[in-house]
Amino acid sequence: MDFKKVEIIIIKYFSQSANMQDLDILNKWIEDPENQVIFQDYVKTHFAVTLAMNNPDIKTVKKALLKEIRKEKKKVQKYRLRSLMKYAAIAIIFLGIGVLLQKNVFNANNSKEIIVPKKDEITLKLGNGNIKVIAADGTSKVYDANGKVVGEQNGKELVYTNDPKVTKLVYNTLSIPNGKRFNITLSDGTVVYLNAGSSMTYPVQFIKNEKRKIFLTGEAFFEVAHDKKHPFIVNANKLDVQVYGTKFNVSNYQEDDATDVVLVEGSVSMAESGSAGKSKNEIFLSPGYKGTFIKDNKKISNEKVNTSLYTSWMNGNLVFRQESFENIIKKLERHYNVIIINNNKNLAKETFNATIETDHESIEQVFNYFKKVYQINYSIVENKIIIN
Repeated sequence: MDFKKVEIIIIKYFSQSANMQDLDILNKWIEDPENQVIFQDYVKTHFAVTLAMNNPDIKTVKKALLKEIRKEKKKVQKYRLRSLMKYAAIAIIFLGIGVLLQKNVFNANNSKEIIVPKKDEITLKLGNGNIKVIAADGTSKVYDANGKVVGEQNGKELVYTNDPKVTKLVYNTLSIPNGKRFNITLSDGTVVYLNAGSSMTYPVQFIKNEKRKIFLTGEAFFEVAHDKKHPFIVNANKLDVQVYGTKFNVSNYQEDDATDVVLVEGSVSMAESGSAGKSKNEIFLSPGYKGTFIKDNKKISNEKVNTSLYTSWMNGNLVFRQESFENIIKKLERHYNVIIINNNKNLAKETFNATIETDHESIEQVFNYFKKVYQINYSIVENKIIIN
């Protein structure tokens, strides 16, 4: 596809003048992973400048644009042409923005209230039932019932040590609140990245000649240590995911109708809980595929997907492609630890495309983006976001 044509459509998209045919072409073009990267560059630049527009000061706008240009100059030579085209496009957008500024279109939301996300704590429930609070920026040690150190926390990571002499299973439960992420290395060397609003119950030590089984509620990405003699199983309520040495993502939030398993590399199987390796209905996934387990009827299906869309949360990104607005709201509440009330029921099933850097963009900035690009009106009342 001619990139000049695509570039014109991107400009129309940002200036809110794209028609349905333009959006269809753009959506098809974005299906290519390389094009997603290009489009994300446009989004980042446009979003940064748009935010500056909330304070209609030409100096602020200029500063934001120059900041983006300096970042591009640090990139390698092969990206220079693309960068020039991007800023040419943004410059064209500015021509229209100048008029909009005069009409006060880019003013911030009339409400002067701001959202203050709740500050819930990461907790670790020990084998004896005691609850330990984990400071995400701190250091601490984890002890067993005998006072022996079995794990050590350093910042956003908790690492357990391996003791082959242990013969009894003792479980810990790590709970991550909304608005935070955390990593854990299990005693066998398996690394687990836990997403916001998730909890995992796991043995402090895996036992010889026993399966390595952990229990997940929420979402996590696994890098499982290979051990043919000791199969690794992730129990996601009614679903068992049996692992054969691999990297994969499991999304199993209680409020969701389905559990999704996305395989990046290696091999996993999906079966109803307790029947992994026994049932004829066990489904094996190939790398690049997503398996979906419907909780009500316990049916499993699979499809080819772009795995990066499902693992981007580990890098602090939320990527939505043709995602319903009600699902977007769920994820925003989870990642920002805020309350969002949608009074526009017609909006719930509509689908949207967006890429959000949750580590760098506030919830106000996110909704400012939705308001400007998709004309979604909202207000902030008593620390809640109300969509009208």
